[in-house]
Amino acid sequence: MTTPVTGTNPTSSSVFTSSSGGSSASGITSDFETFLRLLTTQATNQDPLEPLDSTEYASQLAQFSMVEQQVQGNELLQGLQSQLALSAMSTVTQWVGLEARAPVAGYFDGATPIVVSPNPDETADDVRLVIEDSEGNVVNDLRLPVSTDNYEWDGRDSDGDLVAVGNYTFSLENYRNEEVLTKSTPEVYGRIRETQFVNNEVVLIMDGGSAINSTDVTALRDPAA
Repeated sequence: MTTPVTGTNPTSSSVFTSSSGGSSASGITSDFETFLRLLTTQATNQDPLEPLDSTEYASQLAQFSMVEQQVQGNELLQGLQSQLALSAMSTVTQWVGLEARAPVAGYFDGATPIVVSPNPDETADDVRLVIEDSEGNVVNDLRLPVSTDNYEWDGRDSDGDLVAVGNYTFSLENYRNEEVLTKSTPEVYGRIRETQFVNNEVVLIMDGGSAINSTDVTALRDPAA
């Protein structure tokens, strides 16, 4: 059974400058304390006949405080983003062992056919499925019907011999009156072997080692069904 899948540096100008939103709160706190010490020292050593402008210092203090709050807000948002991504990974981990449909290289294990899900141009009168190995060599060039029905490639090259175990890429070429209309990458079914959390995104590792983003999956199915 196939299950369709649906999709999931502020700055401020002042005498003292702060770093971008990626700075840690401890660094901002340290700079803030330094600012207060400098302000106190200047106030202590000011010329009584020419006192310092308290309004200017209050303005600088307010600006620095605003930057500190913005940085802390950014850190909070980053933390929430990581938590949401980890929650998504917890859900996607349940996909391990299932077959996902996505525009990815197919893995041929030497016996099991690779299921390709073409989406040909409706105006085409000739559709070709070009299959290449991991080194970019064309191993087969097959004519398909102008249909969205799944096609099972049995792992044989143009001579009828079984190809070696490994990853194979697929390209769909649409022709009309012997002229190329479009070329596209058809979706392929592959078994999910592992999930990983990379750069705040959930990545699926397929049989054969291909990696895809979980949002690229358009359908899931149980290989035993």
